[in-house]
Amino acid sequence: MAAGNLTRVSEFLLLGLSEAPDLQPILFGLFLSMYLITVLGNLLIILAVSSDSHLHTPMYFFLSNLSLVDIGFTSTTIPKMLVNIQTQSKAITYAGCITQIYFFILFGVLDDFLLMVMAYDRFVAICHPLHYMVIMNPRLCGLLVLVSFTMSALDSLLQCKMVLRLSFCMNLEIPHFFCELNQVTQLACSDTFLNNMVMYFVTVLLGCGPLAGILYSYSKIVSSIRAIPSAQGKYKAFSTCASHLLVVSLFYGTILGVYLSSAGTHSSQSAATASVMYTVVTPMLNPFIYSLRNKDIKEALKRFFGMSGKIGTICLNQKM
Repeated sequence: MAAGNLTRVSEFLLLGLSEAPDLQPILFGLFLSMYLITVLGNLLIILAVSSDSHLHTPMYFFLSNLSLVDIGFTSTTIPKMLVNIQTQSKAITYAGCITQIYFFILFGVLDDFLLMVMAYDRFVAICHPLHYMVIMNPRLCGLLVLVSFTMSALDSLLQCKMVLRLSFCMNLEIPHFFCELNQVTQLACSDTFLNNMVMYFVTVLLGCGPLAGILYSYSKIVSSIRAIPSAQGKYKAFSTCASHLLVVSLFYGTILGVYLSSAGTHSSQSAATASVMYTVVTPMLNPFIYSLRNKDIKEALKRFFGMSGKIGTICLNQKM
């Protein structure tokens, strides 16, 4: 395939995590299970928050949005991987690859921004508790989510626009289970200097920026907690942000681990395997972290399923 003509690029080949035929059924079963757990777990969080008036607070509003983003994040990559394994095909269309890049960046960056917004919410709750409901009013909460989505969408559009300007050669094999921006850029025959500069600049800006905001918020939170005289008060204050802190550590820890491992091994296949941690495992664990450590979520789910059971019994009795 000649370079310089994008219209002649019809598809890419996703090499996946392994080309061994014996491993394909295992990978299919494993990733299907993790995907279903992720979708079900995050849907339960959204269901609990939306159905219980006690959870109509800024913290749970952001949590339900985070759950929705996690569903979109995994749905961008895993279904296509499962289809390719089932059909024994590695192909993804050019348009499909660009679309996958767009939504992967959109949900990934949005996840990053929402974690920062949730850290700010915890900062206001602990450092300014008397003014919490005034500061974190519905208008501000909606505006924070809207700005996060807008910034993520603009970043996605910019990155996809930069990919669309590239031309590709004969080698269209992507050593990954999805169209990862850096891997696709490396396949280009045309000059990728501008692409790499934009990619690294935006990554630093939109990656390190929210992380700096999270670290600043928690530095203030720690200072406020240390000023609380009683041990019980300190524990209560810390417990309100423990789940979020664990999710932040998991999200950034796995991403950092992926890039450190790929830099150390210089293997695209190793990077693809390591990226499973933040693309699949982290969104799957988030609902467990929030629900297992949160009495409000567990109580809301009990009330919902208890109410659903009563409604089902009433309907059954009416039919009889």
